[in-house]
Amino acid sequence: MVRNNTALSRFELDVDGTTAFANYRLSPGKVIITHTETPPALRGRGIASRLVQGALELIRADGMKVVAGCSFVADYLDKHPEFADVAA
Repeated sequence: MVRNNTALSRFELDVDGTTAFANYRLSPGKVIITHTETPPALRGRGIASRLVQGALELIRADGMKVVAGCSFVADYLDKHPEFADVAA
């Protein structure tokens, strides 16, 4: 399950003892995701997509919008129109 680690300003997803994360910064009404990182051992398994989906669901639940500050999030939003309401 994706969690918002507000102390580190990142969304996190633990898998197999390691953590994939998406760094963000806040602006009024918006969450700007600046970088996503998946540990090498987890790559190619859809972990980053699960991380971004969970982050977008949390952002939506908080009534915020997302700004794609990294290419992975931008690509994810392009491929998943069900999150168009969250995109700033």
